[in-house]
Amino acid sequence: MKLKLLVLVLALQTAWLLGMVVMQEHALVNGIIILLETKPVDPRDMLSGDYLMLNYKISDVPVSLFLPPIGKELPYGTKVFVAVAPGTNGFYMVTHASTNEMGVSANEVLLLGKSSLWWRNFGGFHSNDTIHVEYGLERYYIAEGTGNPAGKLTVKAIVPASGRAKIKEVMVNGKPYSEIMKPDGD
Repeated sequence: MKLKLLVLVLALQTAWLLGMVVMQEHALVNGIIILLETKPVDPRDMLSGDYLMLNYKISDVPVSLFLPPIGKELPYGTKVFVAVAPGTNGFYMVTHASTNEMGVSANEVLLLGKSSLWWRNFGGFHSNDTIHVEYGLERYYIAEGTGNPAGKLTVKAIVPASGRAKIKEVMVNGKPYSEIMKPDGD
């Protein structure tokens, strides 16, 4: 009896893990690739290992783009739906936003994020005319010892139907990060 229970528990855990992998792969295969422009942020944290901390131009959403209109503040963690469309330079820009689910036009992509107060507390990035939104794209873990990139960082993100974007690739001056930044000593 105990052996059957153990096998059942292991089978359920394995099925759950495989299901998560299949869902992630499905999102990556069927998602829309968008190009995002970043703003510089200090990329190093001694406690979390080596990663890039990324901040995007689409992260500061003007209050005037919210439909229905909102006040100048949103409680921390409020779900925010942001429609983005390609700008003239190829980077996606915010077209409108809402705290309610909304539809988008054919050339727009819907991103799901949450309101954040983080930038307001660390000086200079936030104004009262914008709401800072985090999309889950703010950290990109890198190989240890690859150093801080020098140049313009851009991100290729893939957005599935759920709106929960994932980083596909980080680029430095238009070239893949993995090709530009090599571990020290290589």
